[in-house]
Amino acid sequence: MPKPLYATDKEPCIPVLFRDGHQEFLGWRDVLLRAHEIEDLALPVPPAASAALRVLVAITARVTGLDDPEMGAGEWAARRRALLKEPDGFDADAIHAYFDAYTWNLFDSRRPFLQDPRLEVQCEKRAGVNKLVFGRPEGNNLAWFSSHTDTDPQPVSSEQALWHLLIHHYYGAAGQCSQRTVDGVCQGGAKAGPLRSTLSFHPLGRTLYETLLAGLPKPDEDWPGADDYCPWEEPELPDPLAPPPPVTWPGRLLTGRSRHAILLIPSADGQQVTDAYLTWATQSRLPAADPFLIHHVDPAQPVANRYRPRSADADRALWRDLDALLLAGDEEPGVQRPEAFTTLNDLPADLRAQLRVRVHGFDQDGKTANRTWYTALTPPIWPWVQENDPAAAQRIAECRKAAEEIGEHLDAVCKTAWSHVTSAGGGTAGRPPRRLSPWAHSARTLYWPRAETTFWALLDDAGRPAHTAFAADAIHALRTATRPAIAQHFRAAEAIALAVDRLRRHRH
Repeated sequence: MPKPLYATDKEPCIPVLFRDGHQEFLGWRDVLLRAHEIEDLALPVPPAASAALRVLVAITARVTGLDDPEMGAGEWAARRRALLKEPDGFDADAIHAYFDAYTWNLFDSRRPFLQDPRLEVQCEKRAGVNKLVFGRPEGNNLAWFSSHTDTDPQPVSSEQALWHLLIHHYYGAAGQCSQRTVDGVCQGGAKAGPLRSTLSFHPLGRTLYETLLAGLPKPDEDWPGADDYCPWEEPELPDPLAPPPPVTWPGRLLTGRSRHAILLIPSADGQQVTDAYLTWATQSRLPAADPFLIHHVDPAQPVANRYRPRSADADRALWRDLDALLLAGDEEPGVQRPEAFTTLNDLPADLRAQLRVRVHGFDQDGKTANRTWYTALTPPIWPWVQENDPAAAQRIAECRKAAEEIGEHLDAVCKTAWSHVTSAGGGTAGRPPRRLSPWAHSARTLYWPRAETTFWALLDDAGRPAHTAFAADAIHALRTATRPAIAQHFRAAEAIALAVDRLRRHRH
């Protein structure tokens, strides 16, 4: 029997928010056709939104001609500025021509969208729909926050299956997966996805049209000269055992670095996914610096390991990353702001003044554990960028560094004070324990929200010493967190007084 049809370019599978405030589900095609009417994507799962933005930016490069590697930097910037003046958005004929050229059906028998049909033969076992959907327990894992079990797996709607398909390609786990046999070679271990445990930053315009054009990374003469393809554009399915083609701009860079292979099993009507194959796609590394990530750079490392993306941390507030976005690399040694941000000063002045940053994070470990995902939105920050206002950018960096330094000192004095109270001999040779103490956990929980309020206040008061302001927040947090301990521990008052004194002296 022929497989059912679910054409993602036409089916309502991507939720979007329009400028008038209403929401709709659209296919990929209509998202681009109506991008100038859309305010933002409305995907409720941040890592899926991060992946969808990369897919849409890659397609934007194709339909606008901004993927031409022969175009000079000046010509490229002028072309992008001209496009931003178009009131009707992208050229409809170019969009239809592009989508008509490729297969977007999730359940196509030959080239299902972002899937490998060979898995039906190459894998002995299916992974199960619970393995496909992030957040569901699967296998022998306990169902802490979900009623789903492997004894009664419930299907997932096809649009949500698409979202989780995207997440696996970008944020997929490392470790044991379904055995896949290719040309007599049987393997069952997958490598981590290219964005696993990372924090993704996307310039956000007034419309999705502006967002996609502003977020398009510029061509670079250092990219390999090989033909560039997105996975759905590749002439043939890739050979899993062969070395992958070089990472090229922009298609393979943004959409072609997955290390997972997936095949969805549909319901009879194609509106649901009932099962899935999930395994490895390649065992080779595909090193590249993603243009939407902050990278920590270590020149002493080999080229393949020189760039380390900043990790997502749900306990870390977004303002602590602002200076990494605003400062150029020569002002912040060892930190490189996202490559997509390097050409934002070429945008029209009215757009730059209102440009915000959408942040998508997926707090994970490097292998299999998923903690939580989150999203955040900055105010318009581009007027503070170093190229526009060096003093503001430096003040932001100064305040962030002061907050971090005081925060670390707060952890240290809390650990020392706790050791002084709980150890019979007042600690071990004056050294605090390695792990955070209960006082440190409580104090930092109180400190960082106050520090954020102080941070924004300091930006409007350039003459106020940052260390002094944050030290006052730390002292307040320490006293509040340890107040009950004074009545509970004989030596607590003395230890807390010494800790407060250390914080006071550190602020000068």
